[in-house]
Amino acid sequence: MDFRETAEQAMLREAVGRIAADYGHGYFAAKAKAGEKTTELWKAVGDAGFVGVNLPTEHGGGGMGISELAIVTEELAANGCPLLLLMVSPAICGALLARFGTPDQRQRWLPGIASGERKMVFAITEPDAGSNSHKLDTTATRAGDGWRISGRKYYISGVDEADAVLVVSRTGVEEGSGRGRLSLFIVDTDAPGLQATPIDLEVNAPERQFFLFLDDVRVEGDRLLGEEGDGLRQVFHGLNPERIIGAAAGNGIARYALAKAAAYANQRQVWDVPIGAHQGLAHPLAEAKIEVELARLMTQKAAWATDAGVPGAGEAANMAKYAAAESALKAVDVAIQIHGGNGFAAEYGIAGLWWMARILRTAPVSREMILNYVAEHSLRLPRSY
Repeated sequence: MDFRETAEQAMLREAVGRIAADYGHGYFAAKAKAGEKTTELWKAVGDAGFVGVNLPTEHGGGGMGISELAIVTEELAANGCPLLLLMVSPAICGALLARFGTPDQRQRWLPGIASGERKMVFAITEPDAGSNSHKLDTTATRAGDGWRISGRKYYISGVDEADAVLVVSRTGVEEGSGRGRLSLFIVDTDAPGLQATPIDLEVNAPERQFFLFLDDVRVEGDRLLGEEGDGLRQVFHGLNPERIIGAAAGNGIARYALAKAAAYANQRQVWDVPIGAHQGLAHPLAEAKIEVELARLMTQKAAWATDAGVPGAGEAANMAKYAAAESALKAVDVAIQIHGGNGFAAEYGIAGLWWMARILRTAPVSREMILNYVAEHSLRLPRSY
């Protein structure tokens, strides 16, 4: 058993870190406050070949895995630049296209996603369904050689900077259970009948969230991804990578916060000694460090299990996301506390990342649903929902 990264992974981590350091949290925060996109950073990462590091080489990707995309995500966040759409475009949509797409679909979409020149976002969540995917109301019905899709989706990230949306729709009902049979469709963001309305959030972030209205949106038959009615099984091949990349972002945010806090605790002096010499500050910082490293280990295990296709990847992915969200939130909070009033000053670049750490507790899957999963699947307790 060897916990060391490969030489190639170490080089990837270093290269991404150099790119991110050229921009830094000041750039990220300024873009967020101005309501602008981190286009320059995304392009730099894409030009280096890192946006699609997990996608097949024959379609312009790096031919590596979720382990390497997690490294990219973590290092960006560790430099104060968590890019949310890495969780969506290459991790979910790219992974699903690579696994279930036709040759034409893969050739049409994967090179652009891999280079970062095109983005595809994911739409599953609905106002009245929440985490219960079987209750989705968005419906796709056959119309000649194609389909017509109607329904609503919300909290869909990055629609305003995407070329297409991968929409999860109901295309039938299972006999006996009455559960919806789901299918996946690639819908252009400029398709007639598709309307995207921004959701006004108390969050400063470059990526925006949207309410989607699909009013009889027409798509051709070649926009069905995978097999009709097999969408739920297909979706889970994308949700595990989503959880892992979310965990990687949380780990990176935590590392950024801890580095800032440790530096401040060494430099700031009160009563002629660095404040880090006091256990009241040193111990919370050390505890946060331990919890972050534990979350990183579980994230690495989950990514390895996913890339290797071994059983238990779903359990590890959920645990990693849970651990990373909890430890990131604690790390940011400790960093703010160590800075005192300066922790809230924009100059010190900490409090602005609290939103991302806090969001990871709720999305892309809530901590409560992860606990439900672990209780049922890991501990074999009765289903509670």
